[in-house]
Amino acid sequence: MAEFILRDMVRARNLAAEFYIESAATSTEEIGNPVHHGTRRKLLEHGISQEEISQKHARQMRKEDYNKFDYIIGMDSSNLRGMQRICGGDPEHKFSLL
Repeated sequence: MAEFILRDMVRARNLAAEFYIESAATSTEEIGNPVHHGTRRKLLEHGISQEEISQKHARQMRKEDYNKFDYIIGMDSSNLRGMQRICGGDPEHKFSLL
């Protein structure tokens, strides 16, 4: 959900060309799954397009993501621990909590 909300915020400010936004899981339980039906409903209520939502499937965070992204945001302390584990630390201080 955060990926779609952030993309919408950036788009509303005409800054979409300045950002590449993507979400990834630190656990494996949802890998390959589409957006949860309850999340899909809420996103549609807030004007996120069905087309955009239907293209998203959960993927696992990879160590290479650390070099690909300038900011890596976790939703909670469990996410931060997973990000540390997957990336082998945070030497450039890219990790933060939402």
